[in-house]
Amino acid sequence: MSSTTPDPAPAAADVAPQAWSGVHRGPLRAGEWVRLLDTKGRKHNICLEAGKSFHTNRGGMSHDDLIGREEGFTVTSTSGGQYLVFRPLLSEFVVSMPRGAAVVYPKDAAQIVAMADIFPGADVVEAGVGSGALTCSLLRAVGPFGRVTSYERREEFADVARKNVHQFFGAPDGETHPAWSLELGDLAEELPRSGKRADRVILDMLAPWECLEATADALRPGGIVCAYVATTTQLSRFMETVRLHGGFTEPQAWESLVRDWHVEGLAVRPGHKMIGHTAFLVTARRMAPGEKAPRKTRRPAPGAYGPDYTGPRPADVPEVEAPETPES
Repeated sequence: MSSTTPDPAPAAADVAPQAWSGVHRGPLRAGEWVRLLDTKGRKHNICLEAGKSFHTNRGGMSHDDLIGREEGFTVTSTSGGQYLVFRPLLSEFVVSMPRGAAVVYPKDAAQIVAMADIFPGADVVEAGVGSGALTCSLLRAVGPFGRVTSYERREEFADVARKNVHQFFGAPDGETHPAWSLELGDLAEELPRSGKRADRVILDMLAPWECLEATADALRPGGIVCAYVATTTQLSRFMETVRLHGGFTEPQAWESLVRDWHVEGLAVRPGHKMIGHTAFLVTARRMAPGEKAPRKTRRPAPGAYGPDYTGPRPADVPEVEAPETPES
């Protein structure tokens, strides 16, 4: 039996650039971003540049010592600090990216991609773009042959999102993801002017009900609208507006909560941190032109549309006057 050490496995070929995945295989190279994780869980994202160094309170390390190595190794700084080195995952990149507006967290982005059924080749409209976190997930899902059109009212947010999306997908200078266009303006005004049709419309904004008419006109029959709202008042207003419109199926609302667990031998318990409420998600499907979904037969709860309710009201639910207060 030979005692020679087997040859190492050949390096995997890089992901085809035409895939626009934002992912690389093989040795780390100059111009790539890497994520350093120390023994206390602190994270640092750095862009590798030949001849440069990175410094923390645990000393420094040369970028040249990282370039050319396969990810998944430990590097030791000049003062003895140890760091794991990996390329950042999309879920890691979006929570550490520069922010103009708050980002859509990975737990919600994953729900949107799954429950709004974002598919390769889909035509997706997004409003607003925020810092570009959800945009990255949508572009990943539709692939280079789909289309994501993002509308953003604020130019400073659009600038931040553009830089973040270009950074994640490694777009060369002067280029962008071939499936993405970023439009500055209000979806309620710009989408009807464009004449675009869409398979999916994602509304991440303060008043998504203001965009429902434009969304309904743009969505193909069977298409899905998905709203991302932070408060119960926004949730109620949007769902009732969808019901009142009549051209959508009964809207469905939910939220997701993520809790980590501590596991060491017999010490198995919930962790001390949790990603709790971030937003509510609402989805509904577009009916064919002229068609209306059957009204649900379950009666509303007593008081659901009582005298204190001031929002949109289904056509078959009469207004209720407040009872007169007897004079003393």
